[in-house]
Amino acid sequence: MAKTSMIAKLTLKPGRRDELVAAFKPMFEAVADEAGTEVYVLSLDVADDDVAWVYELYSDSDAMAAHSGSDAMAALFGAVGDLVAGAPEFNSVTPALAKGVAI
Repeated sequence: MAKTSMIAKLTLKPGRRDELVAAFKPMFEAVADEAGTEVYVLSLDVADDDVAWVYELYSDSDAMAAHSGSDAMAALFGAVGDLVAGAPEFNSVTPALAKGVAI
């Protein structure tokens, strides 16, 4: 199976960036034990303090589905619900070329 990845944009309520980072810490503990989660990155937008990006790379679509349906994901959605302004934007993508990770 081909690797799959997700790019998500989170638009935050003003001034909630630090709270978002704190809310993600338990997720990073959880993904450390997910065999199929190869890359998981939370990035803060340089141009907009109220935007964060998540990049995820999985060994295959089954690994992505397992992560998406995990207890940690449910807890994360509960933790960030009051921090975001509107629904996150999710974009599923398939890596074509990469440096630093095998695709």
